Amino acid sequence: MLAKDDLQLRWWKLEEKLMSRFGKKPDMEAILFLIGIQEFGQIRNKFTKEQKQDLMHVAICSLLSASGYYQLQKTDDDGWPHYQQLKAMPELNVIEQENFLKDHILLYFENHELLD
Repeated sequence: MLAKDDLQLRWWKLEEKLMSRFGKKPDMEAILFLIGIQEFGQIRNKFTKEQKQDLMHVAICSLLSASGYYQLQKTDDDGWPHYQQLKAMPELNVIEQENFLKDHILLYFENHELLD
């Protein structure tokens, strides 16, 4: 089995778990939003559009910190994590970028034992 086939199977399993948990199939943005909320650690009834973008940014930084691209620098007084970029992102085409991010999302869910 090819590595990308394994990645796709693992991704489908994650989507299935999230779909059974939340009642609908999440897209990439929804998954990043969920991870961002997890990392932020505060659940609110409503987030502004800017806060939603910030949560997705926090998610991406958190995900890529596992591979040494980012490092948590501090958490501000409002509870928002701030990351420092440690190295440049690899040059990838769109499909490779998506797979790169999917792999990091899967690793995140495995390491945090979420949805078991």
